[in-house]
Amino acid sequence: MQKEKWYKNPEMLVALTALFIGLITAAISIYSAYIDRAYAKASVWPRVEIFRSYNNNGFSYGVSNRGTGPAIIEYAKVSSGNHFLKKWAELPEFKNISQSHFSNVILSSGQTINPVKYKGELISDVLTLDKKIQIEICYCSIYGDCWIVNRSNETQPTETCSVSSEQAFAQ
Repeated sequence: MQKEKWYKNPEMLVALTALFIGLITAAISIYSAYIDRAYAKASVWPRVEIFRSYNNNGFSYGVSNRGTGPAIIEYAKVSSGNHFLKKWAELPEFKNISQSHFSNVILSSGQTINPVKYKGELISDVLTLDKKIQIEICYCSIYGDCWIVNRSNETQPTETCSVSSEQAFAQ
């Protein structure tokens, strides 16, 4: 009696076929999980925008989340020229202002906050100052993807949000 080769054995063919089907199923499951994760990230993608509004009584800066998910604001930087501000009151031109906190907050989708509202006549000093003010915000999604946006609404991805205490806006 001649011994059959192992790969000609019907049980081995069934086992190899089952192994092949198992590997294909595992690959499809991994790919499906990858697609599901990408979809989940896209469904809660924040998009923060910074804007300025003028009216007859003054102007204001606004921060809005136009994305589909919450934006976790990690830090804000506000500067005038080469000087980083800790609070709006450091600007002598901003006498009549109302303000709200916008560093380290969570903006839900569609939410807008006004970090500062200047009330009063728009004199040339205030308009000149407005052109010098730079605002930078670093925010993250709930999945830890982070972006930096500036006042011209140029958004750039970043690995992490970190800022020195000298540059961080405290209000």
